[in-house]
Amino acid sequence: MAIKFKKTYKFALKSALYVSLFSMGFLFILTFLFYQINWLFILLFGISVFLFCFFVIQYRVERFIYRRVKKIYDDVSLLDSTTLRNQPITTDMATLTKEVKKFATDKKLEIETLKVREEYRREFLGNVSHELKTPLFTVQGYISTLLDGAMSDKTLRKKYLERAEKGVERLIYIVKDLDMITKLETGDLNLEYSIFDIVELVKNVFDLLEMRATKKNITLTFDTKYPNPIYVNADQEKIQQVVTNLVMNSIKYGRDGGTTEVSIENLVKNKLIVRVTDNGEGIQKQHIPRLFERFYRVDKSGARSEGGSGLGLAIVKHIIEGHNEKIYVESQFGVGSEFSFTLEKQK
Repeated sequence: MAIKFKKTYKFALKSALYVSLFSMGFLFILTFLFYQINWLFILLFGISVFLFCFFVIQYRVERFIYRRVKKIYDDVSLLDSTTLRNQPITTDMATLTKEVKKFATDKKLEIETLKVREEYRREFLGNVSHELKTPLFTVQGYISTLLDGAMSDKTLRKKYLERAEKGVERLIYIVKDLDMITKLETGDLNLEYSIFDIVELVKNVFDLLEMRATKKNITLTFDTKYPNPIYVNADQEKIQQVVTNLVMNSIKYGRDGGTTEVSIENLVKNKLIVRVTDNGEGIQKQHIPRLFERFYRVDKSGARSEGGSGLGLAIVKHIIEGHNEKIYVESQFGVGSEFSFTLEKQK
């Protein structure tokens, strides 16, 4: 691609003007001292010197300075041929400095972004391998024990096969969530909008998770009675998954004997907000910005002992953003947490 030069005449004009004024002034002094002053002669002399100087200086700028500035562009363009090479070259050093500084800043940001992505990729692969390794080793251990002679004991055989089945179920759960998060991140969400009662949906989630909550003596409740239906326009199946994941999280990290409370409030004319609040252990501030990352866990040991794929909140975020809605989190360590999301209200 040919490089177009952006010519600047400022330097040549000023330089030629200075030389011309000096020459005219010097000529005026000489004619005043030794000859009779002829203003027309001085003016023509000044114009001639100005034009000569202008063309000579401009030629030198083009042949000398432009070559060196072009070399700077070429050297920098080796890093990215599409950034500077497509721009016209200028000898204005302020503009050049600004362009090179912007280029360097952009490259620095690009490098930092690549480093963050590489760190994220490395952490993601480590988390995936850890999540898959635990149930795989569990299944392998029980099957190996059975093959080593425990098959003959019917009671032990049934017990180990049931435990191995639980390990396989967790593997399937993780793989399904991985498949879903991949589809969500590639935009393959395929939302099926319908009008449904969000109060009834929350009640269904409470019924599904009642046994799990009872094991930790956690009460699932609304903040108040909702005698009338509250209709929203969204994908019912996906929103049920959102509420299920949030309530399940509050149970998982909740206190024994605690509560998980759901409230539904009007936000603006056509929006409402669903809040899931618990009085569990809470989340420290430094963890909150990363809560919706895949496999990110606040408690590295305790969270894994509770099971799960580590993808619940990431899936929640993608589903809500797929509806063009917002999700929020507020938490105070030692007090509890509140996750909330908006939905389109239907009259």
